Order: sequence, then C-alpha cells, then structure tokens
Amino acid sequence: MNGQIEVPLNSEHSLWLPRFWDSLNFKKDREFVGITVLFLDEKVNSVIHGFTPVGRANHYMPSLKAGSIVKVDRFEVSRCSSMYKITDHPFLIRFISLTIIDEVITGAPEINLQSRLDCSTISK
Repeated sequence: MNGQIEVPLNSEHSLWLPRFWDSLNFKKDREFVGITVLFLDEKVNSVIHGFTPVGRANHYMPSLKAGSIVKVDRFEVSRCSSMYKITDHPFLIRFISLTIIDEVITGAPEINLQSRLDCSTISK
C-alpha cells in the first residue's frame, strides 16, 4: 500500500474551513507549490488538513472562503508525512481533478482551534 486510502467517489463531507494559505518551498526561493487548507469536522471532533498542488490551485481558489462551511466530494485521503504535519490527524485530504467543493454557509461561527492544533501558530 502506498499510504493512500480508498474513498468512495460518492462520499461527501461537510466541513468548516477556518483558513487556508499558500504553500511555499523555501528551499527554492519561496516557490509556490500549492494551497494548504485546514478543515474541521465537528461530527467527529477532528481537524484535518487538505492540500491542492500548484496545477489545481487556480481551479479551487474561487471555492475556498475562510470561515465558510463547505461540502467536499471526490477527494483522495493519504497518510500525512511527519515533515508536513500541521495537525495531529494521521491523514490529509488531497484535492484531485474530480474534487468538488461547494460552499454551504459563509461566515460560520468561529471555533477555537488552538486546542485542536498540533502547532502553536499558523501564519498566512
């Protein structure tokens, strides 16, 4: 197994999207490599991060609104490398060409993420 988990293509999850930011490669002069997203699934009281690579970033950027509730459908789940781990969740959501992100609610109530995050600060 290569660290990826099969997720049925008809699986759909509603998640709170508190924030997202550009992912940069500091070893290559801050080269843009994609977008990192934090998701909160209150049903299972879990924070998981998502990632879309540079090739899909422009496609998904209009769907990403900090503070919104979104439905995410058709995505890949992979084991999270400790090198890029930003939450205590062992997996991350990868946006693939089939991924659909639909906004459900804008301006969702703020939730204190500090107790749920692995690291003490996240800067945009």
